[in-house]
Amino acid sequence: MSALEPRDAEVADISDRPGPHDAAADTVLSRDHRALSIGIVSVVLLIAFEATAVGTAMPVAARELDGVSLYAFAFSGFFTTSLFGMVLSGQWSDRRGPLAPLATGIGSFVAGLLLAGTAGTMWVFIAGRAVQGLGGGLVIVALYVVVGRAYPERLRPSIMAAFAAAWVVPSIVGPLASGAVTEHLGWRWVFVGIPVLVVFPLAIALPQIRRRAGGPVGEAAGQSSFDLRRIRLALGISLGAGLLQYAAQDLRWLSLLPGAAGAALLVPAVRGLLPRGTYRAARGLPSVVLLRGVAAGSFIAAESFVPLMLVTQRGLSPTLAGFSLAAGGVTWALGSWVQSQPRMAPHRERLMTSGMVLVAAAIAAAPSVLIAAVPVWTVAVAWAFGCFGMGLVIASTSVLLLRLSAPEEAGANSAALQISDALSNVVLLAAGGAAFAALGGGTVAHTTATTASASHPAAFAVVFLPMAAVALTGAWVTRRLRVHS
Repeated sequence: MSALEPRDAEVADISDRPGPHDAAADTVLSRDHRALSIGIVSVVLLIAFEATAVGTAMPVAARELDGVSLYAFAFSGFFTTSLFGMVLSGQWSDRRGPLAPLATGIGSFVAGLLLAGTAGTMWVFIAGRAVQGLGGGLVIVALYVVVGRAYPERLRPSIMAAFAAAWVVPSIVGPLASGAVTEHLGWRWVFVGIPVLVVFPLAIALPQIRRRAGGPVGEAAGQSSFDLRRIRLALGISLGAGLLQYAAQDLRWLSLLPGAAGAALLVPAVRGLLPRGTYRAARGLPSVVLLRGVAAGSFIAAESFVPLMLVTQRGLSPTLAGFSLAAGGVTWALGSWVQSQPRMAPHRERLMTSGMVLVAAAIAAAPSVLIAAVPVWTVAVAWAFGCFGMGLVIASTSVLLLRLSAPEEAGANSAALQISDALSNVVLLAAGGAAFAALGGGTVAHTTATTASASHPAAFAVVFLPMAAVALTGAWVTRRLRVHS
């Protein structure tokens, strides 16, 4: 199915039609859903804490392993393998249920943390990050399939809002806790300590997933083998993304060769893995997938340069620059909560349009602090509004995707959504980083500020303004989510 059509309601499971006395009481924390909700939100909490804590310890790890020159690959290795994990998890979940890919993904995630935490060289550390990325890709898609199978449509906005809320505390506590552990015990304890946190979500979530969302459904029930063509495309998209990131991080003429090779691998892979019509914004599902990439890519690419701009252009300390974005975690969760309210369901597309306008406005407003007369707190305020818009959009794209997906296609379509998200981050970060370097900004590795303090102000403007334009196109894409009857 590729459109928001009336038959969505006609084919809904009978469990989506509660009686008048059941509907109000049935929530993600009611007796039927409580254990599963706590379990899968705990998994998201673990991923969020890892993402925020490990990023703080990473510079120290690279320095002690004598691998600062390879620092960027610790990030690119994670994202490259996660793309493959997403495709694999989509097929695995559709054919055999989400339990196995989720358990395997968490196991891979833990193994990667332990490998990185005990690494004696930077390349082993990077290998650990790659194993983590594979696990992360497996987990995120499997979680979407669990939501699609175990929750009626009316509760999916609420569980997506809970996923967003799970990032709030880690975004504030994670860097502080990681910094304290790194300073007093050493960076390795950040990596080897996190696996202890896996026990709780596994103990709660896996039995519930086995009971509520295990096994294949629909047409996929008779398919035991994987689609080897999609596996080959997944390898192509991972390798292509890796080559493209390498080329963006090594700005020499010779880097055009791996960049061209990466693009040659990416184009056919993307065309084969995303819904037909995605990049021409065909109405319905293709536009949902496209919107996810436009929103995530433009916002994350811009956000990566905010701390660097505040440090190099306005003289803030790295800690203060990081805290300028702290309120965004709260407002992102607030936006997700707003979209989850039942009274907002009829206005979802309009909410998403407003969200993308807020995102574009926040990105465009950020470089105003390059003018000395503009207060520094302007960025914090603008980014809080931008994160609110992202909360409206990201959670809503997840809800719409599950509504538009037949049960046996939920895995493949969830993988497509996550691929659009991750790949747009790769491409737009690469483009923004190359433009930044070309105008005198130096080189930037993912979200780290590693450039000299002499970065030219125009180098920041050439990043933020195009990303604002990309986000504004997302507002137009939101008008193509519904098919006219």
